[in-house]
Amino acid sequence: MKNTFGSSVSITIFGESHGAAIGAVLDGLAAGIPVDEEFIASQMDLRKAVGKISTARHEADKVKILSGVFNGRTTGTPITFMIENQDQHSRDYGELAYKARPGHADFTAQMKYHGFQDFRGGGHFSGRITAGIVAAGAVAISALKNKGIHIGTHILTCGGISDRGFGNLQSDIEKLSTAEFAVLDDSVRQTMTARIEAAAAEGDSVGGRLETAVIGFPAGVGEPWFDTLESVLSHMLFSIPAVKGVEFGDGFELADMVGSKANDAYRSTADSVETVTNHNGGILGGISSGMPIIIRTAIKPTPSIYKEQQTVDMRDMSNTELVIKGRHDPAIIHRARVVVDSAAALVLCDQLALRYGTDWFMQ
Repeated sequence: MKNTFGSSVSITIFGESHGAAIGAVLDGLAAGIPVDEEFIASQMDLRKAVGKISTARHEADKVKILSGVFNGRTTGTPITFMIENQDQHSRDYGELAYKARPGHADFTAQMKYHGFQDFRGGGHFSGRITAGIVAAGAVAISALKNKGIHIGTHILTCGGISDRGFGNLQSDIEKLSTAEFAVLDDSVRQTMTARIEAAAAEGDSVGGRLETAVIGFPAGVGEPWFDTLESVLSHMLFSIPAVKGVEFGDGFELADMVGSKANDAYRSTADSVETVTNHNGGILGGISSGMPIIIRTAIKPTPSIYKEQQTVDMRDMSNTELVIKGRHDPAIIHRARVVVDSAAALVLCDQLALRYGTDWFMQ
């Protein structure tokens, strides 16, 4: 099992959903970068369970920084973030030691780890592990902001209901930075939350799509072929539980366009070279073009639902039925958007350090 991502700036995650603690280690970040613990706490709040549209498991998620920060700045050594688990109901998972939950990693984990995995709450496969990514990502987001690079993600669709697309990226990203429920059109918030609550009332769940924009990212970052900027971003984003699709720019819609529409024409300005359109999402040949990076991420419906489902008993692989109990989210998309922001920020910090050197963030 490999739990480290990144080449120059790397993150290592640890812990299980019902273990003593979860967390992350952020390594390779330059010394002297300000660490705002209030901002870290606000990012953690964006990931928290909220009301009827989330699980009833409510954790404080207070982040303890054990190393790598002194007098409010990074020291250049590994930063360790620890988050204690305080609201586990492990008894809810007794039956799941042997019955594989459809849509979860129970069966695949059994095949790989031969029954030694911690199955409680999904163990190391749980979406709860993303809390460490958000804690580390908060530092990465701050480091990028100091260089004029900003990231924002909104719920593009949820349960078949659509938000408006990005307009003025600067103001939209600013709005999203503090939004508890990240939509750009405030009128759809109530409709989306009602759709989630309706699914919960039926013992079911919904998914959707997230749309992310990155502005201020310089041209010339990334590699052709196997380490393209799209490749490394996709690699990290597909590591987030429930992500089943990633596209850049117009993504799959490009397949139905003609070249004259899909191409982004260049124009020279007083300060830079820009493109008239951005169908390719700010990345060409695996390298950033200086235009906004646009990413869309598909989030599947939460697999833990309260309807009876068919499964197998992994002790003898016999057919059986399962009704999941416990506390589960009817949707995770509103909580996942800060995870996507954080994951993208960590990748972009790594890519910038590889291109310009670690100390670039100190300038």
